[in-house]
This record gives sequence, C-alpha cells and structure tokens, in this order.
Amino acid sequence: MNLSSNVSYVDVEPRFVVERSLFVAVLSVEMLMGAVGNVLILLVKAKCRGQFECRCWLPLVSLSLSDLGSSVLIISGSLLAVLTGGQRSPWCEVVSLLKFAFITSSIGSLAILCVQRTMGVASTGSCLSVVMAAACLTSWVTGVVFGGVPVVYNWIRYDPAEMLCAVFWESSYSDMLVYILSAFSICIFLPFLLIIICSILTSAGCAWNCTSDLSSVTPLLVVFYVICYTPFVVSELVLLGRLDLSPAPDWLRTMSSMMAYLDCGLNPLIYCTNQDFREAVLGLLWTYGKSPTEPVLTAVVRLEP
Repeated sequence: MNLSSNVSYVDVEPRFVVERSLFVAVLSVEMLMGAVGNVLILLVKAKCRGQFECRCWLPLVSLSLSDLGSSVLIISGSLLAVLTGGQRSPWCEVVSLLKFAFITSSIGSLAILCVQRTMGVASTGSCLSVVMAAACLTSWVTGVVFGGVPVVYNWIRYDPAEMLCAVFWESSYSDMLVYILSAFSICIFLPFLLIIICSILTSAGCAWNCTSDLSSVTPLLVVFYVICYTPFVVSELVLLGRLDLSPAPDWLRTMSSMMAYLDCGLNPLIYCTNQDFREAVLGLLWTYGKSPTEPVLTAVVRLEP
C-alpha cells in the first residue's frame, strides 16, 4: 500500500506543477493584455476623440470598462487563487458577484452598440441617447442584482476548475433551474436576441452606413464574444441537464474561464482594426514616447490621392 501510494504521488505531483505553471502563464498574459490594452483604449477614446469618428462611444466605453474591471479584478483574482490554492471570504463572494456583473454589462453593451449602429443614433445630441445611457446603466445594475442573489443565499464556494469562486448547487434542483433560467432569459437571451435582430437588419442593408465609424468593428466584437463565451454557456446547459446537480466536467469549466478572460484582451486589438482609431493609438503612443525637447507627433493624417 505504501509503494502504491508513493507511485501515485510521483505520477500526479509533476503533472499538477506543470498545469499550475501553465495556468499562471496564460492568466498572466491575459491579465496584461486586458489591463494594458483597455487602459490604452480608454485613454485614446478620452484624449483623441477628434481624430476618429465614433457616434456610439457610450456602449464602447461601457464595454471597455467592463473588460478592464474583469482584467484587473477577476483575472488577477484567479491568478492569485492558482498561486495560493483558493479564495477566502469576503473576496470570494465579491469576485463571484463582479464576474456576473461584468458578463452582463459586456453583452448588454454589445446589444446597445448593435442597436445604435442599426438605428444610426449618436451617444450625444439626441433624445434617444438618454435611453441608451439608461440601458447601459441597467445592464450593470442587472448584473449586480443577479450576481448578488447567490451571495445572499450562500451558494458560493471556490471552484478549482474555474479558478475562482462560483455558484454551486447542493440542495434544490428547482432553485437552480429558476435562477439559471431567469438569469439567462434577462441577462443573456434578451441582449443576444437584440444582437441577432440588429445583425439581420444590418445584413439586409437597413442599417446606417458606418464604414468610417469606430462602430464598424461591431461584427468582430460580436463574433469573438460568442466564440469566447460559448464554453460558459455550454457548461451552464450541462448543469441544467443533470438532475443530481453535478457540475460540468472540469476541463469545460476551466476552458470557460480561460476563454472568457481572453475576450477582455482581444477587444482592444479588434478596435485597432479600424484605421482611424489605429492611427490615433499610434499618435498617442508616439506622443508619450517623445521627450519634451523633441518635436511631438500629435496626430496622423492621411493624404488622399
């Protein structure tokens, strides 16, 4: 028995060390991409707005704030949990609440962006802009409310597979069913339905022509959001299909966290696919990179032939 125990320890321990090192490396890269990228994007949106066209700045700023918060608070929390072996109260409950708030605000911001892009409504200067601002705020508040329900009912505990604190169901399948269906219907399905409708209208040529506007990156933002959050949705659907309340496989829950974190770092790169915005980013970086005694590049202007 002792020999068997020793062999088991020798086989498992190196693999655990390798997996932990890999997770630390991936999480570190995703955290840096998300934090640095979204800080830079917010700086460009604030300081260089005159160098690129952006009628839908409100949902784009909301999306960047959500990605930045997720990178600074959630990914760093997962990284710390991997290094220390878990998360403790009250940080455990805070992380779980914020995670749901950031997910809800992200898809809500994308839905509002799609609606604005389809209707051609600017974020300022119209009566509908107030409605759009209220919708962005509502997506944040809704995420906080639904994220707070598991905290109030003490459904939160650390999940090593997700590398952060998550909702676990141990008593009532009906409670789990009501909560997940309500959360998905309001926070996920309704915004996703708006995204689908607006995408169909845009494909049919019924939308505002925004080729030169920053909102032209909306289709890429939507596509990569769907790709990155598909494992999360699948893991929740697997949970719904199991009457014994057993969670989805560990590998699927780990993938859902890693892919969701990846989306936060990809969005800044997607913004830079817009040429005017990319030039504004380069102009800002060039300005910060020059000493005060040297000529400063404040903008990049294209010369039309």
